[in-house]
Amino acid sequence: MRELILKMHISVDGFVGTLDGGNEWMFGSDPEAITGVVETLWNASLHIMGSRAFEMAAYWPTSTAVFAPPMNQIPKAVFSKQGPAILKLATAAAAHGAGQPAEMQPGGESWAQAYVASGDLAEEVAKLKAQEGKPIIAHGGASFVRSLVAQGLIDQYNLMVHPVVLGQGLPIFSDLTAPRGLKLVSSKAFAGGSVAQVYRPA
Repeated sequence: MRELILKMHISVDGFVGTLDGGNEWMFGSDPEAITGVVETLWNASLHIMGSRAFEMAAYWPTSTAVFAPPMNQIPKAVFSKQGPAILKLATAAAAHGAGQPAEMQPGGESWAQAYVASGDLAEEVAKLKAQEGKPIIAHGGASFVRSLVAQGLIDQYNLMVHPVVLGQGLPIFSDLTAPRGLKLVSSKAFAGGSVAQVYRPA
């Protein structure tokens, strides 16, 4: 049985992106924080995301960024009503390099082999959780995560809170119909000002 962990970068005022989806504010130069994120990514047996977040399939297969090895080498599942057609994006990226260095990185082909979940959200998540292995990590986008949160499907919230306020942006808790208590498991501040907060449902 696998748990579902939500891994998100979030602003102090509770947004995971600007209104147009921008996320440049997330990526600082704090090496300790970056190492922590990489370790979290490796601690998964499956990465899941919605169709919007799956657009990163055009980037990771040929990327040499520090986050690329776990993003490429760990299996993926994409939640999309498009069905297998969603994988065309990853296939095209693999063929053309998507503006990155043309060489395919180890595991880069896994994006085109992602499991496509097109059924009921709770039922699909339950099937994935029922398998053995390390946790499932959910990445986004915001709409997909809002649905996971609203339906109570998340077992642990790993939130990297960045020292920035956006004023307005994309929320992930706005579909809750009532307050929901969380229990703080750990909190770690990094030199660059970001704070890694881990919560579980109370």
